[in-house]
Amino acid sequence: MKRNRKVKILATLGPASADEEMIQKLHEAGADLFRINMSHSSHEMMRTLIGRIRSVEARCGRPIGILADLQGPKLRVGKFADTKVTLKVGQTFTLDNRDEPGDENRVFLPHPEILSAVQPGHRLLIDDGKLALRAEKCDGKSIVCTVVAGTKISDKKGVSLPDTLLPVGALTDKDRADLDAVLATDDVDWVALSFIQRPEDLAEVRKIARGRVGLMSKIEKPQAIERIDEIIELTDALMVARGDLGVEMPLESVPGLQKQMIRACRRAGKPVVVATQMLESMISAPVPTRAEVSDVATAVFEGADAVMLSAESASGEYPVEAVSTMASIASTIERDPHYSGIIYAQRPQPEATGADAISLAARQIAETLKLSAIVTYTSSGTTGLRAARERPQVPIIALSPIVQTARRLSIVWGLHCVVTQDATDLDDMVNRACRIVCAEGFGKPGDRVIISAGVPLGTPGATNMLRIAYIGSDGLSGI
Repeated sequence: MKRNRKVKILATLGPASADEEMIQKLHEAGADLFRINMSHSSHEMMRTLIGRIRSVEARCGRPIGILADLQGPKLRVGKFADTKVTLKVGQTFTLDNRDEPGDENRVFLPHPEILSAVQPGHRLLIDDGKLALRAEKCDGKSIVCTVVAGTKISDKKGVSLPDTLLPVGALTDKDRADLDAVLATDDVDWVALSFIQRPEDLAEVRKIARGRVGLMSKIEKPQAIERIDEIIELTDALMVARGDLGVEMPLESVPGLQKQMIRACRRAGKPVVVATQMLESMISAPVPTRAEVSDVATAVFEGADAVMLSAESASGEYPVEAVSTMASIASTIERDPHYSGIIYAQRPQPEATGADAISLAARQIAETLKLSAIVTYTSSGTTGLRAARERPQVPIIALSPIVQTARRLSIVWGLHCVVTQDATDLDDMVNRACRIVCAEGFGKPGDRVIISAGVPLGTPGATNMLRIAYIGSDGLSGI
């Protein structure tokens, strides 16, 4: 199944897309990998969805990635005696540790870590920012606030703390149980970590995972922005989670932060996903708004590795249409006459390593000679990531003997992943590459390709060789 685009599509599964037939339709429409939201999925449902995805994968013959998205710490107020209350701007309202129904003066906050961490002057945003409070007095047991904006609050509404660094890790007890269940399947490729605040939040998860899954840090809090370079260095991938980020930071700052994070990830050679409300109106409409189309286009122009659908594919009325629309937008933008110039202008300088120099040379040679494809042999995935970091104009075929590597690379810009045996010698390496390029529809007899690999063959991280090959009439190398 050949995609006519470089950016990947990550589709969330849910009630509208949980059965195997719909998963296959989404994949055929353009979904390259699937997200299982652990906030709404039981362990049994997770295992069921994984089984259905793998069945689709076997039928379609293409590696499909799976991302398990951990819920993270959900901070919420308690309940009210009358379910909800109406407040007035300027009045005093208290959040405290008394486990009693709330009223128009106070409410229970079942999070001692918030009560101890908030300082006077800090903002507390309730219900995605619909109610804004400012802390005035804090004694570790209660937070006396002034109502700054908004007038309504009701049971179990979420609390956001844009000014407060909480003394808690990214994993809750639920997350640890979910992570154990995910790792036990041995069939999930990525785990997304919610509400990352600091690079240290990755340590516990990495210790538990021990390399069995890739770690994706969701950037949703101002505290993470302040240490973004450190987080990028330690994570395997990044998600620009614009929903919560737009609650905790001024909305107008989010587009600029999105660009900064995409470019920082491109410099580091780490995959970056842009998520939240990309085609939001397609939850209930068969076509997106013009603004949403522009939003997706911006992420594609910036060179993001993947764009994500949330409720659009999980619970919306038009999941297949949402995926096909996103795929159409992406492929159209990538054919735009300005696209290659924008991508080129943002291309980072290669690292001073042999493998990076090889990837740079492969891209330059392929574009100069107008070759049909760049073929990379990759066991660990590192060579594939380096090839994608160059954002070449020609297709990249990533060949790996390890199916888990191919699945994990399904999120990476421009990589068409194929699972194949390791080459036995140099002739087999070239012949195998030419044969696969033809079989996958990226070349034909008479075309030329460039192949990067490591010698000795099969040595992870030893990319040190380039070979230009001519595809003969039998689909094998002509030279």
